[in-house]
Amino acid sequence: MTSLILATAIHLTLAADISETYADAHRQTIETGCPMVIMVGAEWCPACKQMENTVIPQARKRGLLGRVAFALVDLDRDRDLGRKLTAGGPIPQLIAFRRTTHGWEHRKLIGGQTLEKVEEFINEELAQSKTDTKEGPETDPSTPSHSEQKSAKAKIRPASYP
Repeated sequence: MTSLILATAIHLTLAADISETYADAHRQTIETGCPMVIMVGAEWCPACKQMENTVIPQARKRGLLGRVAFALVDLDRDRDLGRKLTAGGPIPQLIAFRRTTHGWEHRKLIGGQTLEKVEEFINEELAQSKTDTKEGPETDPSTPSHSEQKSAKAKIRPASYP
């Protein structure tokens, strides 16, 4: 009984330390320079719930979400932000933002994803952020960058909205 209570207390403490709001993730990425990864979904979306209840906890357990600023955005609760992030596209979407010398860039994974795909997506983003120069001109995150690149797995676009 005591070990069950202790395990529950530890789980609640760890969960309390995980901030998953967009505002907190945005602040963290501005302060630390780490990439920001956002999952946009909705309660009524089966693929979103599967990712939120299975894939995201597994990614957290592997330590992937501790290496990025992570947020969950519910499209129904925060409609304006969700629409800006998804550009009105389908959900779920996993969106990664990173600051480069050219401004903010982002990549997306659209649709339900496996843990392996999410892990690959986050690791690619982390690797790319290491190669980007952190000391570039200060840019306003609401100003689009002027570069656009294509990747075989995800399109990298100038981001007007991190």
